[in-house]
Amino acid sequence: MADPAGRLADPAVEARLARLDEVLAGLEHTPGPALEAVRLLTEVYGEALARVLDGADERLGARLAGDELVGHLMVLHGVHPQPLAERAERAMERLRPAVRERGGDLTWAGVEGEVARVRLDSGSKGGCGGGCGGGSADIAAAVREAVLAVAPELAEVEILPDGEVRKAAPAFVPLNTIKRRSVPQEAG
Repeated sequence: MADPAGRLADPAVEARLARLDEVLAGLEHTPGPALEAVRLLTEVYGEALARVLDGADERLGARLAGDELVGHLMVLHGVHPQPLAERAERAMERLRPAVRERGGDLTWAGVEGEVARVRLDSGSKGGCGGGCGGGSADIAAAVREAVLAVAPELAEVEILPDGEVRKAAPAFVPLNTIKRRSVPQEAG
């Protein structure tokens, strides 16, 4: 379905993307020129998108990046103007008001490698403050979905429970372990 200007509505785009995934999955096991044509076309379109972004001012670049479909293309081609961590944190921040209404809270804990970390505070009543429907598991699923939608290059979104703090190993050797070294005895 297209609108009068010939543009596809979001459901039509989603249907085409689903069908494209099916077709590409079938091509993966079929060597030959079709797969190469897809790869070459993807590279050329990626270059075209990069050139559009090169010519765009900051405001237009942000507007393009804010469009879900265009944003995904930017990620696919490695030309998204916003860093991964920034996109992921923004997605989490959009969920915070709904979580707070239910007595909980979300805190961004950062990205380490390909894993985003979000701390979920379920509130003093447990489970998300009592009005959370399915509870913390539903919130965790919503956070994962939202973050991966804007940062699909992440491998995982880890939800840290209340109060869990990841501590780095100490970067020093305690003085008492150095002083307790045994002195080798001389052979007699």
